[in-house]
Amino acid sequence: MTLRLAFMGTPDFATPSLAELIAAGHEIACVYSQPPRPKGRGLAEEKSPVHKLAESAGIEVRTPRSLKDEHEQTAFAELKFDAAIVVAYGLILPAAVLEAPRLGCFNLHGSLLPRWRGAAPIQRAIMAGDQETGVMVMRMEEGLDTGPVLMTEQVAIERKTYGELHDELSRLGADLLGRALVELEKAAIVEQKQDRNGITYARKIEKAEARIDWKRSARELDWQIRGLSPTPGAWFEAKGQRIKVLLAEPVSGSGAPGEVLSPLVVACSDRALKLLTVQRAGRAPMEADAFLRGFALGKGERLG
Repeated sequence: MTLRLAFMGTPDFATPSLAELIAAGHEIACVYSQPPRPKGRGLAEEKSPVHKLAESAGIEVRTPRSLKDEHEQTAFAELKFDAAIVVAYGLILPAAVLEAPRLGCFNLHGSLLPRWRGAAPIQRAIMAGDQETGVMVMRMEEGLDTGPVLMTEQVAIERKTYGELHDELSRLGADLLGRALVELEKAAIVEQKQDRNGITYARKIEKAEARIDWKRSARELDWQIRGLSPTPGAWFEAKGQRIKVLLAEPVSGSGAPGEVLSPLVVACSDRALKLLTVQRAGRAPMEADAFLRGFALGKGERLG
């Protein structure tokens, strides 16, 4: 038995899930995605990754700017879905939309709920120094990521960057979603209410959070750098230029915060940070040795 589905998603994180549902033979009656956005120097409008994948598969795509409009809600209900699958869509689903599918609406979320409800769960888990995270399939409610959980997959964070963990959870989530729908079809799922303890919120990453403050500990800066790598990228200023740090590691060393102790080893509030992969504005990322050949940082210099 296959399900008649709406798929609602926008970025790269959601494309493996859409591909999984198509491959499993479900009827994707319609895909909802964020509208095309201006991008690049020419500011030409570009369709989202989910939009492009859906079109290549011959699936109808709708891109409303909001689902609060009564006309949009009616148009959604008229498609008579068995279920709606939401993966990083980016729009709030009002009650009329949540209640329209026969079985309900289900979200793939990139954290171990109730920890890191909200917009940036993968980055926040790394930036907080969490040891593990995961993906969950949950039934959607009107509250922000408050619904009961159908299935979970856990992973160790170790020293992964945001980019690495994003891709891993995206693949794991697609597989988890496929398995959850099989069990949902058989009415074999026991939904688990979320714990009332340990609730945290993963607010959007603000631009100001990307600036490196050398007065923080080496461990905290390592978390910040990995949590923002490769985008938006944690950064510092040197010689009037903004330098992104995409990978670093805590090492032994002492000095005034921001002091260069040796090539690309910088003192923090405790210990030091060795910068491994960096990027100047308009340049490609490069390893430390290659960077220093074109941008010298001498011992004793202070970084802003």
